[in-house]
Amino acid sequence: MRILVTGGAGFIGSHLCDRLIQDGHAVLCVDNLFTGSERNVAQLSSRQNFSFIHHDIVDPLYVEGVIDQIYNLACPASPVQYQQNPVHTIKASTLGVINMLGLARKHGARILQTSTSEVYGEPQVHPQVEEYYGNVNPVGPRACYDEGKRCAETLFFDYHRMHGMEIKVVRLFNVYGPRMGFHDGRVVSNFILQALQEKPLTVDGNGTQTRSFCYIDDLIDGLVKMMNSPSELMGPINLGNPVETTINEFGNRIIELTGSPSALSYSGIFRVNDPMQRCPNITKAKELLGWKPTVQLEEGLKRTITNFRERLAV
Repeated sequence: MRILVTGGAGFIGSHLCDRLIQDGHAVLCVDNLFTGSERNVAQLSSRQNFSFIHHDIVDPLYVEGVIDQIYNLACPASPVQYQQNPVHTIKASTLGVINMLGLARKHGARILQTSTSEVYGEPQVHPQVEEYYGNVNPVGPRACYDEGKRCAETLFFDYHRMHGMEIKVVRLFNVYGPRMGFHDGRVVSNFILQALQEKPLTVDGNGTQTRSFCYIDDLIDGLVKMMNSPSELMGPINLGNPVETTINEFGNRIIELTGSPSALSYSGIFRVNDPMQRCPNITKAKELLGWKPTVQLEEGLKRTITNFRERLAV
């Protein structure tokens, strides 16, 4: 197939491009390089069935020839990144999504939207099930991302109801792995970088908040399974690791695996609207996709730390 991946030069997108090329597809990688990097797809640049398009999906995109599938990943995904220009972040999830839905409709392509666990906000249901509507602050500093992704889901289902389009929606939970940005503000990259540089690991609040970390290879497998599932399965479907870990436990695990003399350093302050608990219920993914994570946290962290060491050396 000929497949278009927006945000394809980003952390998740570049791994998805690798997988699709490996599976024998032709890939059009679209990215505005705000958070992505051409270095992430440099290994594919010589492949005849891969091409890179420098483009921001907030502006209409015109593509010649057939497009069979579209994976829409284009949107800054960490608070540090999406709060730099919150209005543009909202545009990516509204105008950009409308542009991609229009492109998919024009080509008769199936389209998948990567939504987020952030649509659940500060959850009052735990672990989070897809039927939970969420508890999001619509005027807080995270709303540009949270509400943008919620609106993107709405647009997908309205385009399906109006035009009969084949849509897929997945909600991602705390993905980590090689190629994560050093300074993207996420706890995984923050802790690994600080540990390798022998600096204190900065912990928001008191470290009792929880997250559930899903290794990139598992996540990519889930995306591909969802995209190629029966057309009647539209989602939303949670994709994440149901094993919950406190930030304190996670930080100590990083220190142990890196052999760093670093220690945890507490800010005593929680970020505004930052959820205290984050853990997916993946019953639907197991039953409907036959998917569940297989990479254990320690193994995934070892691979990620090795990648960070190599990049720091360069």
